[in-house]
Amino acid sequence: MQVIETRGLRKIYRPRVKAEGLSASFRALVKPTYRGIEAVRDVSLSVDRGEIMAFIGPNGAGKSTFIKMLCGILHPTDGALSVLNMSPMKQRQKLAMHIGTVFGQKSQLWMHLPALDSFTLLAAIYEIGDAERKRRVAELSELFELDEFLQTPVRKLSLGQRVRCEVAASLLHNPELLFLDEPTIGLDVVVKQKIRELILRRNRERGTTVFLTSHDPSDIEQLCRRAVVIDHGSLILDTPVEKLRSDYLGEKQVEVSFSTPQAIPEFAGVEEVAGSGGLKATLTVDTGVCPIADVMEKLSALGNVLDITISNPPMEDIIASIFGSKKG
Repeated sequence: MQVIETRGLRKIYRPRVKAEGLSASFRALVKPTYRGIEAVRDVSLSVDRGEIMAFIGPNGAGKSTFIKMLCGILHPTDGALSVLNMSPMKQRQKLAMHIGTVFGQKSQLWMHLPALDSFTLLAAIYEIGDAERKRRVAELSELFELDEFLQTPVRKLSLGQRVRCEVAASLLHNPELLFLDEPTIGLDVVVKQKIRELILRRNRERGTTVFLTSHDPSDIEQLCRRAVVIDHGSLILDTPVEKLRSDYLGEKQVEVSFSTPQAIPEFAGVEEVAGSGGLKATLTVDTGVCPIADVMEKLSALGNVLDITISNPPMEDIIASIFGSKKG
């Protein structure tokens, strides 16, 4: 069953163009002019029930506009749209009872109240009875390990604790579809991994469909089976994550620190981009040529390594590579 279905979806913003060189009183007499900005261009997309799909692209690509149309916050300029067999434009209130949202930059929790109070308020909004609310809060508290800070005002929580509460709050009404917009932004590695494990567990146990946006390639690699890339409002790639990994995520960045100045020997598939002959070096590794395990072994053999950090290249670089290959 398809949870999301769009056909030829478009969204054009029409901001007013300010008349230059006229006073405010004269501008009021001049007929306003508008310019069209096409934020989403002819997007056709289907998402099956139970999928965890990555929806990725650079800033300004149209991701947020697209999600807002799926939630019914914005109305499309043109095209057809169905979410859970409902029209977000005509049935927004009904749809809201079946979807959950987590936006990394916006909170649905009341910052001056304990998370438990926010859960009680949200349960009332979603018309969940007291007995069922207590059962669900207990279940989510155990799953997300919230007990120790449920009574703490949200403003006093760490970022990782707050995000766990945000995700739990979005699941309180057992949504069929969960929108996650940058859910791991700003989190440390340990907390990021915990959030990913919780999302996977919810998907596995409840069949919750997850629509994810992220600038962290690790979110996509570990959570998703499918990736859709959008740029300048248009879909440029729809592919299994396995193929995305082999074609575009095969590069890693390695930062290494030494106890004494060290020149990096030449390795096949490894390019030094900074720090030659110093205490630190940054390497780019083509894992198709030289696996990370081999790089670690060769670096450790130098004998004076203090620290090694492995990371993915920035998502912006990956998107640029995808877009460049499509143009070519």
